[in-house]
Amino acid sequence: MKPPSTTRTVLIFSLLLLLLAPVLLAAPAETAPKDKTLLDLFKVGGPLMYPLLLCSMGTLAVAAYCFLNITGKKLMPPSQVEAVGRFMRQRDAGGAYQLCTSQPNVFANTMSAALLKVDFSRDLANKASMDQAAGETLANEETKLSLWVNYLNIFATIGPMLGLLGTVTGMIASFDMLAAGKSEPSDLAGGIGEAMITTAAGLFVGIPAMFFFFYFRSLLAIQIAQIQKRVTFMLDVLSGELKLEEATTPYEPRQSP
Repeated sequence: MKPPSTTRTVLIFSLLLLLLAPVLLAAPAETAPKDKTLLDLFKVGGPLMYPLLLCSMGTLAVAAYCFLNITGKKLMPPSQVEAVGRFMRQRDAGGAYQLCTSQPNVFANTMSAALLKVDFSRDLANKASMDQAAGETLANEETKLSLWVNYLNIFATIGPMLGLLGTVTGMIASFDMLAAGKSEPSDLAGGIGEAMITTAAGLFVGIPAMFFFFYFRSLLAIQIAQIQKRVTFMLDVLSGELKLEEATTPYEPRQSP
C-alpha cells in the first residue's frame, strides 16, 4: 500500500530541511555585519558544530538508505512472489528454492530457509519445522534492517544532547567573562552566540532524525507483517493444508513504494 501523499510530502520536506539546516542557521546573519559568512557562524558555534555536522550527514545517509531499501518492491518483489506461488501450487519445492536462492531478498531468504525443511514423507510436508525456520529467518532479517533504522534514533538523541552541551559551554564562557569583570555586550556575545547556534543546530538534526526513525520503523513493521503473511500462505499451499481451490485465489500483499 502506498503511503499517503501527505506522508511522502512531509518525508521529502524533512530531508530538505535537514539538508538546508546550515543555511537556515545563517538566518541571524541578516542582523549581523554584512561580512559575516556561514563559515563564521559555524566557527561561532564552537567545536561541537563538527560532531553535529557529522550527525546531520549520518542522518541523511541512513534516511536515504532506508528510503531505498525498506520498500515492498525491494523486500518482496511482486514478480518473484508470483513465480514462487506457481511453484507452490505445483508442489515443486526444488524449483522454488532455486528461484529464491538466485534472487536473494527478505522474502526469498525466508522462503528458502523454510524450503530446506520440506519433507513430503512427513505429515503436512513437515510444515511445523518449515514455519519455525521461516519465523527465525524472518526475525533475523528484521533485526538486520532494524539496525539501520535504529541509527536514526541514535542521531535523534545525540543531536539535541550535543546542542544542549553547546548551550552549557557557551553560557559558561559568558559567565567567565562576567567573572573577569567584562560585562560589555561584545564581551558576552561569543558565549551566547555559541549557546544559541549549537542549540539550533542540535534541534535541526534531532527533529528530522526522530521523524525518520518513527516513519521507517512503522514501515518496516508493516512490510515484515506482509512477508510473514505471504510466506505462511505459501507454506500452507505447499503442505496441502489449503485446498487447491483456496490456494489459487489471488492474494496480493500490499506494496509500498
